[in-house]
Amino acid sequence: MDKKYTIKDIAKLAGVSKGTVDRVLHKRGKVSPATLDKINEVLNVINYEPNLIARNLKNNKIYRICVVLPDPEIDPYWLPCLNGINESIKEFKAYNVVITNHFFNPESTKSFIKANEVIITQSPDAVLLAPLFHKETLEVIKQYNEQNIIVSSFNNQVESNYIKSFVGQDLHKSGRVAASLMNLIVPQGQIAIIHIDESLKNAVHMQEKEKGFRNYFEEKSNPDFSISTLKLKFSNIETQFNTFLDKNPDLKGVFITTSKSYQIASLISKAKDKQIKLIGYDLIYKNVDYLNQGFIHFLIHQNQKQQVCLGISTLVEHFLYSKAIPEKILLPIDIINVENASFYVS
Repeated sequence: MDKKYTIKDIAKLAGVSKGTVDRVLHKRGKVSPATLDKINEVLNVINYEPNLIARNLKNNKIYRICVVLPDPEIDPYWLPCLNGINESIKEFKAYNVVITNHFFNPESTKSFIKANEVIITQSPDAVLLAPLFHKETLEVIKQYNEQNIIVSSFNNQVESNYIKSFVGQDLHKSGRVAASLMNLIVPQGQIAIIHIDESLKNAVHMQEKEKGFRNYFEEKSNPDFSISTLKLKFSNIETQFNTFLDKNPDLKGVFITTSKSYQIASLISKAKDKQIKLIGYDLIYKNVDYLNQGFIHFLIHQNQKQQVCLGISTLVEHFLYSKAIPEKILLPIDIINVENASFYVS
């Protein structure tokens, strides 16, 4: 096994005092060029790596990471993220890393802006952000950059030089996967892409999923399919969707770009004369329930807990080990049906 060299060992090999080695390793005080050469030669031979964690603890350096995400009580999709954050808090507490979560209302840009304004006043070392609103995200990350606060993002990708890293799925390919599944279960007919409760213009994640979905069918050039887009608000989903059904009696498939597939599955379950295939996202309880009942046919699992855990750990490793933060970490696109859902739901 490789020997773990102490300062005493290095001093003995270099023929200098422990205090001199300590000054070199921790860059405190001056030593002569000849002495520095001796110590560096030893360090190179033994391939010495300093214990960065111990150094940070000794220097009482505390790193602060803020995680910004939608309130799980408003949107249960984010609940696994909260579980992941709490696990990370426990895991890294002993290493002088303080992790805090900050919630915003996923239906309010003002709430998003306010949450980030509060964080800026706290001057953390890094922020892990779920950039739900594109326009507002670009503005807040600019402010973070001006204060030398590292920003990483997860779940939704935003193109910006101010964002250090992204953890999540390739949303365009995710849309293509959904389209390929739809192509398997719907031989022909009309397909609706449904966006629920968010402003499509300001939601890049929904745009990318739709682009990927449409791109797949455009490449097929199959005249047996027609695709339309429907944007729904929670306040009148039932009325709007039923009106859409009345006007489009040949609807055969529905692709939901958010975690709210259950809202459409509930309406489809009441339309006994309709045979509509539904593909959506995420393993929240209501979605899995309708999956098991047969009203949702596939769910794409985005693994939001792993996203936030990886986002936090890459920041922690950067601070403790001086590791480079990866520009992008793409997670697998997991396809869930009634046969394998139990393996993913605890």
